[in-house]
Amino acid sequence: MNIVKNDIDSLNAEISISVTPADYETKVTDALKKAQRQISMPGFRPGKVPVGLVKKQYGTQILVDELNKLLDSTIYNYIQENNIEILGNPLPKDQAKVDFENQKDFEFIYQVGLAPKFNVDLNDKHTFTYKTVKIDDELVEKYVKDVKRNFGKPLNPKVAGEKDVVFVDINELDEKGNIKPGGIFKSTSISYERLKNEEAKTKVLGVKKEDKLVLNVNALYDNALDKSVSLGIDKESAEIINCDLQLIVKNIARLEDAELNQELFDKVYGEGKVTSEEEFRNKIREELGLMFNADADKFLRTEVENNLVDKTNIQLPDSFLKRWLLMANEKPITQEELEKDYPNYSKSMKWKLIENKIIKDNDIKVEADEAKEEAKAFIKSEYARYGQQATEEDLEKISKDILSKEKEAQRIFENLYSKKVLDLIKEKCTLQTKEVSYEDFFKA
Repeated sequence: MNIVKNDIDSLNAEISISVTPADYETKVTDALKKAQRQISMPGFRPGKVPVGLVKKQYGTQILVDELNKLLDSTIYNYIQENNIEILGNPLPKDQAKVDFENQKDFEFIYQVGLAPKFNVDLNDKHTFTYKTVKIDDELVEKYVKDVKRNFGKPLNPKVAGEKDVVFVDINELDEKGNIKPGGIFKSTSISYERLKNEEAKTKVLGVKKEDKLVLNVNALYDNALDKSVSLGIDKESAEIINCDLQLIVKNIARLEDAELNQELFDKVYGEGKVTSEEEFRNKIREELGLMFNADADKFLRTEVENNLVDKTNIQLPDSFLKRWLLMANEKPITQEELEKDYPNYSKSMKWKLIENKIIKDNDIKVEADEAKEEAKAFIKSEYARYGQQATEEDLEKISKDILSKEKEAQRIFENLYSKKVLDLIKEKCTLQTKEVSYEDFFKA
């Protein structure tokens, strides 16, 4: 077998593979024998079909299959052994039709896109804005209120207030104010805070169980979608409906905020971990800092990506990559769709090349133990979302399961590499810290 690489330019190459019978005959013979053992034909016992008959009927397809296997392994081994950095995968070049039935010697040509050569010099001349949130007393108080609400106590007051939900039975009325036979009947709920019509708010505020009130449907709901969902009618009917509704109050629900006391502290942070309101607020302040630090890193990463992609002169084998994307995409895409999406793909590819270059130049590594701890941290956060705590046994078992899955493990390792790259950028480049309010932090 003879393999030759021909560089078209700095970003494109062709790899020619010449194959002779000595390269494939043994593999084809073995494949024919295997097929012989598996094929059934009328007039022959299973496994006893003559090899010549098998070859006559299936020989060409077996030859093609074995050549494809041979070519795949050969070209990838060649690329690996010669440290050729490619983008995408090799693509077979359009050639004259191959006569598999009569040819003995074959030549196959593959087109490859080559990774560009470039340098990334991280130093203090690179300046990035590091946006952080000002965690003031007002922001802490906002989150204290959220915690009190989340751990609140459900009540059923006798009289509806401004923060209550009122459960009602709704009946459609006719022009005379009587319940309409066959009209709308629905059990639903009304939140005072979501009502926009002043008449509706006035009538709902202060109602008691079994009270009856009459409201026009358009006073109760301000758009067709709300009418459709709440009353169980189709959208077309909701668009034109204009009638009075009788509401009978069946229940009133209220979520009373939890008190700032030891019971709440224990529920949120565990028994005895926080013992005063001051400690509670400081703990929230600390958690907000960690939460917004993660968001600050996301904003910084976006700025770094945009900046380095713009300033680093990276050329891609665009024509090759477009052809590869058309062939490799799981869902068929049109040329028009490809041209529209390609700039984003190109930018993403350039950043990945830059990130990999930084990793290689600075010998950044991620160890298995680090991946395990990252998996555990992810599991802890998922448990915390539902107010639960994972045991060490849970963490060990689930993290092992996550890392045993190729895609999950790859995601964790890639996240860790990205974090280490960002840490290196923070260390080597100039960061201009800009503290902003919570409202301004999430503005573009």
